[in-house]
Amino acid sequence: MRSFFRPRPKFHPRKFYFLNYRIETPQLRVISDKGEQIGVLSKQEALKKAQEAGLDLVLIAPKAIPPVAKIINFKKFLYQEEKREKEARKGVKKGVVKDISLGLFIATADFARLVNKGKEFLSEGHQLRINLTLRGREVMKKTMAFDLINRYISNLSEVNVSKPPRIEGRVIRAVVAKKK
Repeated sequence: MRSFFRPRPKFHPRKFYFLNYRIETPQLRVISDKGEQIGVLSKQEALKKAQEAGLDLVLIAPKAIPPVAKIINFKKFLYQEEKREKEARKGVKKGVVKDISLGLFIATADFARLVNKGKEFLSEGHQLRINLTLRGREVMKKTMAFDLINRYISNLSEVNVSKPPRIEGRVIRAVVAKKK
């Protein structure tokens, strides 16, 4: 019999919560399901209150002194937390970085074309990584290369320089983004 390949599910680190009898601390600061502070109770008293309400006792802040536990419906709590995380991810735009490669002896028309392309990328909201590769004897002309990159950055209007030009082996790199 042949076994079938099943791709591994992607690992999503989830926050681990101690609930009900898994809570090991003897004293807890307890918060009700309505958000009101009940006070500092023993673990048994807190569990009794949670059972009377038909809800779970969940350890929210284990490092606080005394640790904070909340009486809530755990599944509903997880659902709301997942919803909150999804909403937070929705607002964050993925940081797409576009590359522009320059040569040390680039023609003026090509330079102007690459400046326009860079402006277009920046207007779309992307970051721009500028690469200038030094080939052969061009390595001796580093000052010329830095001047070219700085001229390119100055031709892009209104940009923030995230990473100023610096040399990495035979490549000089800079990263810019649009000013907000």
